[in-house]
Amino acid sequence: MTIRNTTQAEAYELVEWAAGEGWNPGLHDAEIFWQTDPEGFMAIEVDGQMAGAGGAFYHGPSYGFMGLFIMKPEFRGQGLGRQLWYARRDRLQSRLDSGGTIGMDAVTNMIPFYHKGGFEIFTRHCRFSVDAERVSPAETPDVVELSAADWDAVTKLDQHGFPGPRDAYLKAWTSQPGVHWLGVHQQGELKGYCVLRACRSGWKIGPLFAADGNVARQLMNASLARAKTGPVFLDAPDNNPDAWTMCQEFGMQQVFECTRMYLGPVPALDHGWIYGVTSLEAG
Repeated sequence: MTIRNTTQAEAYELVEWAAGEGWNPGLHDAEIFWQTDPEGFMAIEVDGQMAGAGGAFYHGPSYGFMGLFIMKPEFRGQGLGRQLWYARRDRLQSRLDSGGTIGMDAVTNMIPFYHKGGFEIFTRHCRFSVDAERVSPAETPDVVELSAADWDAVTKLDQHGFPGPRDAYLKAWTSQPGVHWLGVHQQGELKGYCVLRACRSGWKIGPLFAADGNVARQLMNASLARAKTGPVFLDAPDNNPDAWTMCQEFGMQQVFECTRMYLGPVPALDHGWIYGVTSLEAG
């Protein structure tokens, strides 16, 4: 048994496992996660084959994120996953400054295990879904497609909803093929932005950060209009009640939930701005 970094091919294979588990990754998630932090992928190898793997992504000296953790079914229940999980946690902690924080989104039955590993519950993230063709989006004259020219404004706004700069991740996220990177300007200032990306099934919106509910709903309408068909998903936090209200207004149904947990100080974010998180796998 060996715990080691993955190769790029193995990291891509891990995302295929996630698709097989029904996690519905984005079409370009593997490339983006690898570009963001190739050192963040770790695997446990048994008798020459990858038995399990996961991500422990470094987003800066004060914040990292654990996710994309999967053991192959035939290797479950043997304590191997526990060894890999602790190795990933310890590796990521060693890369952060003293006092840094690690986030993760936990499925409900794993919360006690993660709690023993030092993580504390913060809030729930619930996935909502609606078929785009069932919604008649309202007009959104204030919504525009963003570009590299908007980069400084986007990175400034992004820090309302994410702990610190994440340039490499965000640049890859907003420039992936087929993406819709949308924003709303008011009085010359960017007041909200979102990313709509294609997934194995339908589309996911994330992040969706907005100064208020009106801006968030404009971005939601514009995203649905661009998706046109198929399911559209949004992972909304329950500590922003208006995010859930918005999902209900659009006829969205809850299809999944997980719990955001933190090891270390809880990041100081403007939670009223967060209508949809970026990714449950990489933060």
